[in-house]
Amino acid sequence: MRPTPSSDRPPIVASGLDVLEERRPQVHEVTGQPFEMSCSKASVAGSVSQRACVFCGSRVVLYPIVDALHVVHGPIGCAAYTWDIRGALSSGPQLHRLSFSTDLRERDVIYGGANKLERALRELIAEHRPQGAFVYSTCIVGLIGDDVEAVCRRVSRDTGLPVLPVHSEGFRGTKKDGYHAACSALMQLVGTAEGEPRPQSINILGDFNLAGETWMIRNYYRQIGVDVVATITGDGRIGDIRQAHRARLNVVQCSGSMIHLARMMNEQYGIPFLRVSYFGIEDMARALYDVADHFQCRESRRAAETLVRHEVERIMPKLNQYRRALEGKRAAVYTGGAFKAFSLIRSLRLLGMTTIVAGSQTGNRDDYRQLAELCDPGTILLDDTNPVELAKYIQEKDVDLFIGGVKERPVAYKLGVAFCDHNHERKIPLAGFEGLVNFAREVHSSVTSPVWRWVPRRTGTRAEGVR
Repeated sequence: MRPTPSSDRPPIVASGLDVLEERRPQVHEVTGQPFEMSCSKASVAGSVSQRACVFCGSRVVLYPIVDALHVVHGPIGCAAYTWDIRGALSSGPQLHRLSFSTDLRERDVIYGGANKLERALRELIAEHRPQGAFVYSTCIVGLIGDDVEAVCRRVSRDTGLPVLPVHSEGFRGTKKDGYHAACSALMQLVGTAEGEPRPQSINILGDFNLAGETWMIRNYYRQIGVDVVATITGDGRIGDIRQAHRARLNVVQCSGSMIHLARMMNEQYGIPFLRVSYFGIEDMARALYDVADHFQCRESRRAAETLVRHEVERIMPKLNQYRRALEGKRAAVYTGGAFKAFSLIRSLRLLGMTTIVAGSQTGNRDDYRQLAELCDPGTILLDDTNPVELAKYIQEKDVDLFIGGVKERPVAYKLGVAFCDHNHERKIPLAGFEGLVNFAREVHSSVTSPVWRWVPRRTGTRAEGVR
């Protein structure tokens, strides 16, 4: 028996939100009524969550700075979050791909690892001649009490390079706390180079140049007459970050990871910031219009409108082809920052798909209120969920497509559901206008793949030939 076609599916039985009592405040079914999602909470110690640790959060933010050393001070196992964990590309140096670890052992835990760290830093700086270095303290370092800041000060004094400690001990919190640690380290760089403010200029914050996306975004802004001082951190350079205070505006895409830096720069240098997204037609266009309007430049606004009109005319015929095959399909979306979910839901709607499960690792109450407004009644919203909950609602809502990251992929494939990676491991650009075409192509090829005929995808059905 073949799976039930989407147009002939039986009605979905409401779950009644049958969840653990402790999780009930973080699970909500959209009904159109006001609600308060319990969120921004620390994960329960020992629980299985889709979040990652503090070190992971700080590492993925700082990793795309391509002319810096990245040294993990901790056991070698922590280095799993290092080499090539992102599709972040460089237009020049490749030093960020050479991840280093002090490989702390039992002897170092007993006698301390500070001397080992100092020797490693001096040797690596002499060998690779970087523009700066980031030193990541992992869990064991916080427990044994190595004075990483003192080591960094000595090495910085002797070499003349910025050597920055990143306090990313895992027990300090979650991935979101790692973002704060990364922003605090970056703030030590900002403003350390001299220079006057540059007219009609911006910093791009929170885009990490996955598959070259930062280059696309820079090019869009240049076409409308806006100068980019620094990209923090996609294809980032230590020298550019040091003069980031010269920009007149910070444009923040990944607000979960970079809003802390934007607020600090606003406090110290008076630089305003805008929250944007570069994914999808609506959000990409708004990101260009908002920047042009901020500078009150009619020429930039006209150039942005011309650019958007040209790109939309070019890509819509391709999107309409995919839409014909995807109309009526159901999707689940689970992202790190909630801002990604907003753009994904809008783009899926453009392709004729309905988002029936949505959630994030680090969303706040305003984010979930926006999600509720974007989604149809009956959609399940999840904060800091876990594999069991994800599997439960994917099955109950009869989902055709799951969009998430590397930790969500096994959940989808075990359930026989098409999966698209929207996290930092991907190698295909999804930002900008051309990126939306890539996204539509990937969604189409995943959802319509003939492989799904051979798995028991629907409750009460079995695929032909499966015993």
